[in-house]
Amino acid sequence: MTTISKYMVKNNNSPIKVGVVGTGAMGRGISFQVASHPEMELTWAVDKCLDAAENAVKIAGQGVAGTNLLEALKNNPVDVLVEATNSIGDAAKYCIAAIESKTHVVLMNAEVDLALRPFLEKKAAEYGVCVTSDAGDQHGVLAVMIEEAIDMGFDIVQAGNVKGFLDRAATPESIAGEAAKRNLSAEQCCAYTDGTKLHIEMAMLANAFGYLPPVGGMTGPLAGHVNEALELFDFESYGGTPRIDYLLGAEPGGGVYLVVKPIRELPEEQAFYLSYYKLGTGPYYIMYRPYHLCHLETPKAIKLAYTNRGLLSFTKRTSEVYAYAKRELKVGEKLSHAIGSAEVYGLVEPVQDNRVPIYLIENPGVMLKDLAPGAPITWDDVELESSLLLDLWKEQEKLFSNE
Repeated sequence: MTTISKYMVKNNNSPIKVGVVGTGAMGRGISFQVASHPEMELTWAVDKCLDAAENAVKIAGQGVAGTNLLEALKNNPVDVLVEATNSIGDAAKYCIAAIESKTHVVLMNAEVDLALRPFLEKKAAEYGVCVTSDAGDQHGVLAVMIEEAIDMGFDIVQAGNVKGFLDRAATPESIAGEAAKRNLSAEQCCAYTDGTKLHIEMAMLANAFGYLPPVGGMTGPLAGHVNEALELFDFESYGGTPRIDYLLGAEPGGGVYLVVKPIRELPEEQAFYLSYYKLGTGPYYIMYRPYHLCHLETPKAIKLAYTNRGLLSFTKRTSEVYAYAKRELKVGEKLSHAIGSAEVYGLVEPVQDNRVPIYLIENPGVMLKDLAPGAPITWDDVELESSLLLDLWKEQEKLFSNE
């Protein structure tokens, strides 16, 4: 028997109408979760591949399938669009179309989230709707934890991710077998394995809260358990600005964590209870969540978006994910895509001039210089073809120059 939540967001008991664009592994899962939620309705699922969209609505047992997002938004209006494609330029078009139809947007797409969030938020404000990150990706889970930690009287020292395996040289070909086991595309699995996705998510978090990566970039030390974070980093070197980082190989796998410090000096009794609650012995304490559940948590973001509240909003551009050569790149060589490719990987760093954000290499481009493996890619090294993505990014850059 289904129980209606007492935290229902619609007073008239009519469901929140949801559309999903992109019906790969995550989009199918989101479609199912929406259709299973007592407060929501899957109105439609859209994908460039009709078979994929039809499969999503078949699994969900609800909604209609299609291939044209603009037609879906016009003919079957929804309250919230979940963007779950693996694109960036096309995703931007989908988000803009939704916003202009006065539809809230949830981004299960960290790449477009990082690339164009300030632009999308500005546009959403003009139309009176909300754009928010998803609740189930690591940066969304950490955002909730940060709010809870602040409510408990802590300052944030470090926000961290737990990564199981890292191979900067991974390619779609080398990872194809592992991708198949996980029902992922080879490019998606490659972006996880070479660390690019992790860096994108942590950059999003940094830009939402004004955090920074450590000097020299995230370090990702090996650890057996997340509690070891309290011993593996030099928190005194942070200078009062919270940092982002990660642990490699630590248990519990798939988790996230915060290192925190009490805002006030603790009386003896309070310090005793923090130790009793297994947060540590001070002066730094650790809080962690042993999982993030991806599409299972998306309805949380949908409900927030429907009430025009963002789970995680852009605050200040402190960090960017820049492209690095994964292998030797030769002058004249064409770059076809970036995230999850055999050509480049991304690292989060403080914002720098003349460096190429990795997501822009979704555009076709050509190398202007030879680069060795591990070399950063600058605007002097590559020429990118014009595109909507590049145009929108340049327009967004004007927002920062006017600050």
